[in-house]
Amino acid sequence: MQQNKSNTLTKTKHISKIPKSIIIPGKILQCIAPPLATKYAIKLFKTPIKFKTPVREKMMAKSSQKEMLFIPELNKKVMVYTYGYSKRKVLLVHGWSGRGTQLFKIADKLLENGFMTISFDAPAHGKSEGKETLMNEFITVSMFLEKKYGTFEYAVGHSLGGMAILNSVKKGLRIKKAIIIGSGDIITDIIGVFVKKIELNQKMVVKMMHTFFKKFGEDIDNYSASIAAKSVKIPTLIIHDTKDSEVPVSCAHNIRQNTEQGELLITNGLGHTRILKDNFVVKSIVEFIKRNP
Repeated sequence: MQQNKSNTLTKTKHISKIPKSIIIPGKILQCIAPPLATKYAIKLFKTPIKFKTPVREKMMAKSSQKEMLFIPELNKKVMVYTYGYSKRKVLLVHGWSGRGTQLFKIADKLLENGFMTISFDAPAHGKSEGKETLMNEFITVSMFLEKKYGTFEYAVGHSLGGMAILNSVKKGLRIKKAIIIGSGDIITDIIGVFVKKIELNQKMVVKMMHTFFKKFGEDIDNYSASIAAKSVKIPTLIIHDTKDSEVPVSCAHNIRQNTEQGELLITNGLGHTRILKDNFVVKSIVEFIKRNP
């Protein structure tokens, strides 16, 4: 499926030019103290930017039942949004520097069709605790919510949230179908783009990967979306835009090639975040969910 739009999109806030006040310290440390430069880069990589909740999301934020839940495995509290009431539950997972209400238009349409949604501000995001986080914490929260609220029928994730859903399914999240939007893929590539943005030598990628290996005891490329997708046997809708300046559309094709029941929806001109509010995309998600296996 493909939708054509000719809009030229401006870059979103979170991909704007990195301030020199952040870049210069890294460059200095890289010259005089490489180990400290690695620590500095990792700290930046783990720290999301917090944005104010836009007006368009405030209706969902206001109408949801909100609860700060303690996640024992993380020793952190996260804000959880329960939107609507139904026995049929859908998990929504936002992306990096996002919020639990960011998928509001998808949530509204699901409510109209008899579903309730449960979403959360990931650690270090929105109203949740912490200043640093990584995808593994998105996964931990998703698995915790399944235990607390019972089995979800479906899950929808944007960007890093899409990667988290695939990895959650790999770890045992029991859903009937998954929908991922603008999902990244190979972790090494993601770190490479980040290192380029903060203007450090690409050798930093190897150093960061090595540090993560020591911390987690495994190659974090194991969390890459296309690798997790090999373990995902359920129907999966993979949505991506050709004009996504955050994540290349090639990621969607690579993920699709590794899913057993993957289906692609490629749009043109919606970018990385506007795609979440597009009527055609939202309608396609609901139709995919309602479609009989």
